[in-house]
Amino acid sequence: MNGRFKASGGAVGGGLLVAGTTSDAGKSVVTAGICRWLVRQGVRVAPFKAQNMSLNSFVTREGAEIGRAQAMQAAAARVEPTALMNPVLLKPGSDRSSQVVLLGKPVGELSARGYHAGRQEQLLGTVVECLEELRGTYDAVICEGAGSPAEINLRRTDIVNMGIARAARLPVVVVGDIDRGGVFASFFGTTALLSREDQALVAGYLVNKFRGDVTLLEPGLDMLKDLTGRPTYGVLPFQHGLGIDEEDGLRVSMRGAVRESVVAPPANAGRYPQPHGADVLRVAVAAVPLMSNFTDVDALAAEPGVVVRFVDRAEELADADLVVLPGTRGTVRALEWLRERGLAAAIARRAAEGRPVLGICGGYQMLGERIEDEVESKAGTVDGLGLLPVRVRFAAEKTLARPVGEALGEPVEGYEIHHGVAEVTGGDEAFMSDDQGHSLDGCRVGSVWGTHWHGSLESDGFRRAFLRRVAADAGRAFVPAPDTAFGTLREEQLDRLGDLIEEHADTDALLRLIEKGVPEGLPFVPPGAP
Repeated sequence: MNGRFKASGGAVGGGLLVAGTTSDAGKSVVTAGICRWLVRQGVRVAPFKAQNMSLNSFVTREGAEIGRAQAMQAAAARVEPTALMNPVLLKPGSDRSSQVVLLGKPVGELSARGYHAGRQEQLLGTVVECLEELRGTYDAVICEGAGSPAEINLRRTDIVNMGIARAARLPVVVVGDIDRGGVFASFFGTTALLSREDQALVAGYLVNKFRGDVTLLEPGLDMLKDLTGRPTYGVLPFQHGLGIDEEDGLRVSMRGAVRESVVAPPANAGRYPQPHGADVLRVAVAAVPLMSNFTDVDALAAEPGVVVRFVDRAEELADADLVVLPGTRGTVRALEWLRERGLAAAIARRAAEGRPVLGICGGYQMLGERIEDEVESKAGTVDGLGLLPVRVRFAAEKTLARPVGEALGEPVEGYEIHHGVAEVTGGDEAFMSDDQGHSLDGCRVGSVWGTHWHGSLESDGFRRAFLRRVAADAGRAFVPAPDTAFGTLREEQLDRLGDLIEEHADTDALLRLIEKGVPEGLPFVPPGAP
């Protein structure tokens, strides 16, 4: 199979852009699935997303910040993620402004108007160079779009959908979520709103999240081809547990949402795995504004008998065995939110009663005594919750790191993404230490824990040790399963994505697109862009 593609290091490799009729149509999942399917055929493949808006990010080994979805797509491709795979990352700080991360490093804050009025267009050359470097290294590059390519108000400055497709002559497959309804209108309307030049790159469609008998859909697919002159490359069935790390950068509240494990085996879809011990363990995650890297709790949700729920009311903490304060792009704003809703007082009562609380990154900072912030909120000195002996000062330079250490006698790996610098002035013990027992990060007071390290709960031995401590403090007869391996579950999940493409997409046609490029003679669908 690899012989069909260029030899690595030769001419520019094949490519494909996966666009969508809407946000959350399934672009990230399809891109990851194609990457996993290709690498299983012996193809050296890499993911790429020119511009990503997300508060769920990751740190590469060279210390660059990229979207977590692209890191997971790299895992699907079995390659190490790099900044080239997501050259522009936008991290929302409000409804109207975002931090711009360029090639893995923050370069400033911009309003949406300021970004689209000039800065975005200037970045097209940079993202094209990154894509071409990847295409010169890999046999194939599978690109992901953002939102919809038919956002006609933004087309002039677009660098992530048809802008990059035009610049690199990429064939485009448009994904539509049929579970939302209106997928035929979405496919037709998306195509018909593109200019003649953009339409010439749209090769066809891919239906996502279909439930039922596919033969009932086929007449509509035939009519769609008659209307647009473009085939549908597959109908992917609805399956639980296939999502990868979300890009919901502006989600404010997930109250009542249960975090079902995205790595749970299909047999467990829609229900909780049976606990290994006598009790379940209930985890309440405060759904703070601008919540970031809430994927930290996925490893908890993967544990049999652990129920993870997002909450935004004080009374919802009453039966929780562990409360988690997650990361946030707005630490001071999140503190205000906790106080306004009575959650701050409820958490303080929990701490006084010896009931477990865990703060991660921004959540850790909120648990401290005070915060000096002239960078993120520019609010000056603000009182924290006062549950940990920590003083936080926001620095202009962002900490981006991939630390390793030990906690509770177990090895731990994580990654750091924060402006806040913590000064620990006391506590019972450090949270993370080196192999000599010297403090690396965080601290504990009683049953209150805090750390800047994202991803630490993915370390299996540490997660089990931490849950045993939580269960003991909470008085629960919960026992973590001895064989839950989060990395293995993640790999199985990525294989299921590859299976989805292999079993339900026209893989021969996709290979032709990737290898040979845009088909000739694709018809124009009026009226075209205004």
